[in-house]
Amino acid sequence: MMTINHPDVLAEVRVVFDRYEHALVTNDVAILMELFWDSPRTIRHGAGENLYGYEAISAFRQQRSPVGLERNLKRVDITTYGHDFATAHCEFERSGRSGRQSQTWMRTPAGWRVVSAHVSMMP
Repeated sequence: MMTINHPDVLAEVRVVFDRYEHALVTNDVAILMELFWDSPRTIRHGAGENLYGYEAISAFRQQRSPVGLERNLKRVDITTYGHDFATAHCEFERSGRSGRQSQTWMRTPAGWRVVSAHVSMMP
């Protein structure tokens, strides 16, 4: 039987989620890219772009402006499924606008990695 939200696994994913969040708002591209699965199957749908594959995500990160990335997390929900798979969803506020983010995390031999992500702003 699969364990949902095993405390140890949930704590591991929260640590990498928080590491990702810090890297995001400080524009630490090296850590952001470390935390994405290096695969052509990795997908990131952003507020203004659809990126397919690690290389496309990396290219986007390299050219993205580091200005205005700060945001306030309003809610974070992480759910783990077994020991190797998790989802993380958050609501955030940036520059007076509300947004949302979802991530699918997978345990790999190199550690937890985002395999799919979506970011959108509310109207």
